Amino acid sequence: MAAGDLLKDQLFNAEKVRSLSARFAAADPSFDHGAFETAVMSRLPELELKARMDWIATCLAEAVPGPLERVGPIILRALPPPCDPTLSDGDFGDFIYAPLGEWVAARGGEEPDRALDLIEEITQRFSMEWAIRPLLNDHPETVLARMESWVGHPHYHVRRLVSEGTRPRLPWGQGVDLAVSTPLPLLDRLHADPTRYVTRSVANHLNDVTRNEPDLVIDRLGQWGRQGRQKPDELTWMARHALRGLVKSGHPDALRHLGFDPDAQITADLRLNGSARIGGALDFTVSLIGPKDTPVLVDYIIHFRRPGGRISAKTHKLKQARLSDTELVLEKRHKLKGDATTFRLVPGTHRIEVQVNGRVRAEAAFDLLDAAEERHGGG
Repeated sequence: MAAGDLLKDQLFNAEKVRSLSARFAAADPSFDHGAFETAVMSRLPELELKARMDWIATCLAEAVPGPLERVGPIILRALPPPCDPTLSDGDFGDFIYAPLGEWVAARGGEEPDRALDLIEEITQRFSMEWAIRPLLNDHPETVLARMESWVGHPHYHVRRLVSEGTRPRLPWGQGVDLAVSTPLPLLDRLHADPTRYVTRSVANHLNDVTRNEPDLVIDRLGQWGRQGRQKPDELTWMARHALRGLVKSGHPDALRHLGFDPDAQITADLRLNGSARIGGALDFTVSLIGPKDTPVLVDYIIHFRRPGGRISAKTHKLKQARLSDTELVLEKRHKLKGDATTFRLVPGTHRIEVQVNGRVRAEAAFDLLDAAEERHGGG
């Protein structure tokens, strides 16, 4: 695939469909690979990424009809070898196997145990967190009981599925009807996992929970720290990742948990360097003064004026450090893209704040010029 190709075309294309078709043709002599490929490609180009998954699943169900009792063994024979179980991260699997989970989930309502057997195998080739969620809603006790055994599974993709499949706010995923506290006993066992692929999922799961129950997450992280089952550096990484949303919002207890005192006696001086224009950059310097060796977590927040006059704030990381001396000087060049498709900049007065350990310590207004105004010396 060329560098400019869309992600949906890299993950789901004619070549990928042919490879999947070949596996099912080898697994089932009655499988009509030509008809399957024609059916898939008749609509695939017009569909977005998630819709492509659903469409391929629909075509598979039509090509291999019947209940899971019949199609399950065919799916198992069509699977490639599992992702390397000796790795600790980075092997997400091949997206072309995602439709298998959608297919199983659609047929698994009356055969949840058989569906879970299949998902356990498929997830070792591609993560099944989307597919398991309908089953979790329809058969919560059955799925949670299976997950109790999965937390000790030898393959890290299966262990990760426990955390990822129960996330409260899984991207693209169907909502789940679980109290946020229900999966926590499973995370209690998973947080000490030796693979980053699993612990990243645990951290993302906790970050989801912080949206509604921040104190619950901070308390759980504290319990895990006292237990000492996870390596200290990894648990510190997990805590930072889990609390990232709270840190951006300046949540004091989250910052204290990470070792940053919101009440530290720190002063900040913010200096804007030159003019700012759309398509250019906002250059600024921050000088921090405080007691020596004070840990600092420095963010900056830009309050953009949007079309119609409303304000949109975006928080960005600047620096995590200690005041090795009583002063720390930081410089930043923040690009102001004029061609972004998701966030259009408009000329006018905007504002920047410097947040240190969750508290705003300095702020300044700046005039954002358009490119033509800057070229002609406006402003």
